[in-house]
Amino acid sequence: MTEMERVRVHERETMPGADYERVYSRRAAFIELGKNGVVVIKESDRDWEIARQGHLKFYLLPWAYPETVLHNWYVFVHDVRKETGKHRHQGGLVLFVVSGKGATEVNGEIVEWEEGDCILLPLSPEGVEHVHFNRGDTPAMWLAFIYRPMFDHVASELTQTKVSPQFEQMTGSR
Repeated sequence: MTEMERVRVHERETMPGADYERVYSRRAAFIELGKNGVVVIKESDRDWEIARQGHLKFYLLPWAYPETVLHNWYVFVHDVRKETGKHRHQGGLVLFVVSGKGATEVNGEIVEWEEGDCILLPLSPEGVEHVHFNRGDTPAMWLAFIYRPMFDHVASELTQTKVSPQFEQMTGSR
């Protein structure tokens, strides 16, 4: 019969106040980033992408650009070639028209816009279904500003109801 050897493993004790120390440390890192993080984002530092919603360039995305001083925003440019994808969410965002002219269909109503206009998508518990159209011969572009805490805390869905023609052509997805 072989003898069994007993080994006692000593678990490392949790330091008193460890959770507070993590909060304290993360807050200090947040303050440091606010003092020394990236303040100006150059257009040339970001790439265009074709997505199910259309031709986009993201300037602020918290997981993609952690070096920036703001993390509570999604900011992106949408180059509306002809027609974007159609999607629905609870609204509450701002679109500033940078160039061109076009229209946005919001819950079945067409709203016309042009360079310099500000498009406000209202908050709605039922969601705001919308699609954008270029109404000119030149590029129509708008810049979107979405404040994440508001977007997240109104339990905002994001449901794609139709993909952009560009994405469909590129991927064959509908």
